[in-house]
Amino acid sequence: MNAPDKVRLQGSLTGTPVKRVEDRRFLTGTACFTDDVPFERLAHAAVLRSPHPNARIVAIDCAAARALPGVRLVASAGDIGALAKTIPMRLAPLPGLERFLQYPIADARVRFVGEPVAIVVADTRHLAEDALDLIVVDYQPLPAVATAHAAQAIEALVHEHVGSNVATHYTVSRGEPAVRFASAPYTRRERFHCHRHTGAPMETRGLTAQWDGARLQVWGATKVPFFNRSVLAGMLELPESAIDLFETDIGGGFGIRGEFYPEDFLIPWAAMQIDRPVRWIEDRREHLMSANHARETECELEIAMTRQGEIIGLRGSVTADLGAYVRTGGGVAISRIAQYLPGPYAIADYECEVTAIVSNKTPVGTLRGPGRYEANYFRERLIDIACRDLGLDPVAVRERNLIRKADMPYAIGKLVPIEAEAAYDIGDFHSGLHKALDAVGYRDLPHGGQCIDGWLHGVGVACFVESSGGGRSENARLVARVDGTVDIYSGVTTMGQGHETVFAQIAADALELPLSSFRVFHGSTTFVEQGWGTFHSRAIVVGGSAVHQAALALRARLAELGIYQQRIEPVSIEERMPLPPVASEIEIALRYDSRGPTYSYGTHVAHVAVDPDTGQVKVLAYVALEDVGRVMNPLLAEGQAVGGAVQGIGATFLDELVYDDQAQLLTTHFADYLIATSTEAPPVTAILLEESPSPSNPLATKGAGEGGIVATAGALANAVADALIEYDLTLTRLPLSAIELSAQMRRARQVN
Repeated sequence: MNAPDKVRLQGSLTGTPVKRVEDRRFLTGTACFTDDVPFERLAHAAVLRSPHPNARIVAIDCAAARALPGVRLVASAGDIGALAKTIPMRLAPLPGLERFLQYPIADARVRFVGEPVAIVVADTRHLAEDALDLIVVDYQPLPAVATAHAAQAIEALVHEHVGSNVATHYTVSRGEPAVRFASAPYTRRERFHCHRHTGAPMETRGLTAQWDGARLQVWGATKVPFFNRSVLAGMLELPESAIDLFETDIGGGFGIRGEFYPEDFLIPWAAMQIDRPVRWIEDRREHLMSANHARETECELEIAMTRQGEIIGLRGSVTADLGAYVRTGGGVAISRIAQYLPGPYAIADYECEVTAIVSNKTPVGTLRGPGRYEANYFRERLIDIACRDLGLDPVAVRERNLIRKADMPYAIGKLVPIEAEAAYDIGDFHSGLHKALDAVGYRDLPHGGQCIDGWLHGVGVACFVESSGGGRSENARLVARVDGTVDIYSGVTTMGQGHETVFAQIAADALELPLSSFRVFHGSTTFVEQGWGTFHSRAIVVGGSAVHQAALALRARLAELGIYQQRIEPVSIEERMPLPPVASEIEIALRYDSRGPTYSYGTHVAHVAVDPDTGQVKVLAYVALEDVGRVMNPLLAEGQAVGGAVQGIGATFLDELVYDDQAQLLTTHFADYLIATSTEAPPVTAILLEESPSPSNPLATKGAGEGGIVATAGALANAVADALIEYDLTLTRLPLSAIELSAQMRRARQVN
């Protein structure tokens, strides 16, 4: 490991399962969520949203709403004027996507059900919602583009001024796939579909804004506050220094919370108009209509193999439905699907055509493991289908084709057109496969449709590789206080992962102080000069490295001042003493520059039982194994892995955003949009390996937030197909709902 500044392992807090220090406020009800921040003279906002998927706005009459007593502001696009600029992309600006950006409020046209048309601010939330009913909008409905196929057929244009529904189109490749396929002994092509779903956190989106005539303050920031501040400043034509974004506690994020949405402009703008703090909290219906959707992708994938099971070629065509606009992270998933379709396998010859289209649906963004969940499902399912054709053991085929440890680093080429060539840095993919199989007792599990008590049993395996540690840098600031405590400030945000605990562990080891010496502050734009936030499993890889380096610098500074005595041997955790009181505060601010992404890898194994009469699936055992480099806190990392697996299992069987053929969303509350609850959570075993410490950061760690979800669909689909092997179902569409499975089994019985 090339990490000269690595934390010492002897007597270390890092690597131990320290309980979360932040849990006390959550368990005692003293956590401060967006709706808990107290304000005097607080006004409440509500947003009028389009009921049409595609329509021209002929006229808007707000007179009756403005006349309602207690209403302080009613505004549409005409009232906002030139300040309503397009919301820029944050990540993956693939060529062409910039033509489909969203304005914060609709002007002459609406393009999806839920698009903001007007905003009302009133003394109470109920009054604001009542005023929405008084706004009269004259719409001229237009034909809706409801599917990717309709979008490509150009039956109607979502954006007339662009002249096409294709947002971006490109091809990436390596080797000579055409040559390989021309001479391949065996090929198989299938068309796969991944369904549209979303993160659905417990707490919906919301924020509160306050303007004092010179400074704008916004509470409720999550994920990427500094980026959002930059966008907001540009739209409001204010200097960034005049805006503060404050992070509050959050009831879940999963990638969809905290991006810059239209409301992130509308609410601060409204606060500036009425000179009162304004709060907006969306309801669940609004959330399912307006917050980012994700995943909806079709993939035609073809594999070339020898009859002995060597994969000699892979090529695919991927089409993603981006919805009506390209949002801040709208290009991420589609670019990562193409990049990770070959996965952890040594496939030298590969090609993928990528097409992203726009439709009259809610725009998409990132959702935990964007692109990886989809790519792993497409590839792993096709491998099992090919093994069935050739009469081969699917585990043996994976074992034969996994990239070998001796071949690391393994170049994967330039599979994203706007990025440089990449390479997997380190790993033992075979070890991960073997350990996962051993953990579940793979060879002894009933499988292949074995019937036990009327249930058909099956086992599925899926292997993956996953990148983490995005963003160029991260900032940390440490302040030694006069009472001997140390405050840690980070540009990282948190969405429940336990960063306050882990950052304190990292700093405590670097300074050899007790954990109780530290307080951790994160996310708000007032804490550090710049921050990149939390995405791409980067918080510990990059943010933790910044804290570590800053703690070492503080240690050296304290030693120079004679406050801290350097020790030859590390002190045990029990022997650590806090710093002695200092005459004045001592501060270290540091930026850690990333040395590149880290690559975790692993294997998921699922054991399921299927009711042949109803299609109900029971997950009897699930192993999610991932090598995450050095584990900072096993308790928290394991919790992330289990949570990710449960979320992915639920998404594979339940979560689905359903539209009708007129692009009307049918699943607008939890009675229709089904998610897994604690009663449905299956037994999940999370295994965290530390066999391949990352060479790219001083902590030798990798991201651990997304590996639990990325292979769930692949492992489960393979397990269900194995259970239903007598029906010979290809299972190329998600979700694997009981209704769909039972219908496929009925059709198979009729054919046979």
